[in-house]
Amino acid sequence: MKTKIFAVLVVMGLSLVTAAQDKKPAELRRIKNTAFKAGEEVSYVLHYGLLNAGTATLKVEATDKLAFGQPLLRIIGTGQTQGTFNFFFKVRDRYESYIDADGVFPWMFYRRIDEGGYKKSQDYLFYHHKKLVDNGEGQKFTTAEYAQDMLSAFYYARTFDMRNAKPGETITVTTFIDDETFPQKIKFMGRENVTIRNGTYRCLKFVPVVQKGRVFKKEEDLVVYISDDDNKILVLARAEVLVGSIKMELTSAKGLASGLAKIK
Repeated sequence: MKTKIFAVLVVMGLSLVTAAQDKKPAELRRIKNTAFKAGEEVSYVLHYGLLNAGTATLKVEATDKLAFGQPLLRIIGTGQTQGTFNFFFKVRDRYESYIDADGVFPWMFYRRIDEGGYKKSQDYLFYHHKKLVDNGEGQKFTTAEYAQDMLSAFYYARTFDMRNAKPGETITVTTFIDDETFPQKIKFMGRENVTIRNGTYRCLKFVPVVQKGRVFKKEEDLVVYISDDDNKILVLARAEVLVGSIKMELTSAKGLASGLAKIK
């Protein structure tokens, strides 16, 4: 697996050198980001009904990789079941996204999932100057400029200024998922104080508009609570699925860019 990852990164590097002839770094998007920085690491526990089903971690790392001479950040997301739950439905998931540190958009996305024996691998290269994505299997797809992958989309959304947001407003993040461009819509529901096992937090409440009929019963069966501060980290997610309920709860956070909106 390490050999394949290295090969992908070499290809990415060569591709970006070629791409640099088409567009200068100054023409690429740059946005203000006070939400996250290298060194951030956030951990979660996953509940299935009353069971502690697994854990998940999100990390942001500095790298020595460059795109058009611009620095990249590496985002790593992992999730795994634990204990006896491995006997029922073993999960070993890993996602990586190399994002532009100034523009918060991906150049390479790597996905390896193993969920109850269902396995899937993806290696995407993004050519934002050409509005193309190479899926690593000989296919290129037209997409929107600065389209996000399924991991970087969350970090890009964290950069949004929500101070004057009104309940009912919808934001859209254009995301490239499973060889398709998908306009992910997220509805802002308001502000709430949320109490979890390690404290109470001021939160922004969101309802991602999801596709019903596959996993969820209704479009609004997934509710997400984000810290109401500059970090905007995930504090709690609750989902009603076809075969029960799932909860993802914050357990620790370190290396944050600013103070966390924790009440007690």
